[in-house]
Amino acid sequence: MAELDFATLTGNAHEDWTLFAIRFHDRPGAGDLRQQLLQAHLQWVAAQGDALRVAGSLRESPEATPVGALWVVRAPDKAAVEALIATDPFTTGGLRAGWDIFYWSKALPLPTSF
Repeated sequence: MAELDFATLTGNAHEDWTLFAIRFHDRPGAGDLRQQLLQAHLQWVAAQGDALRVAGSLRESPEATPVGALWVVRAPDKAAVEALIATDPFTTGGLRAGWDIFYWSKALPLPTSF
């Protein structure tokens, strides 16, 4: 196997976008609100095209009510990520207690599918 230049592989200096990982925290005890907003949120997620690369809820066990979510977003900058979050029905509907936005570097250039 050829030696890999990881700095080049994980950077995106040649691109006009950056990858971000967002960890969402739902308001405690807001499971009913989540259910009320879920259909609008899923339709919104489906409409985000190339920006929202991965999105899904986080839970303590498979059958538990979600406590938040994790996204990977492709965007030109952090301000664009914040603008995207601001339009999510889970945000506008009051489900989100907060979130953390991190710059994210993919370790290898290999495509992965779930």
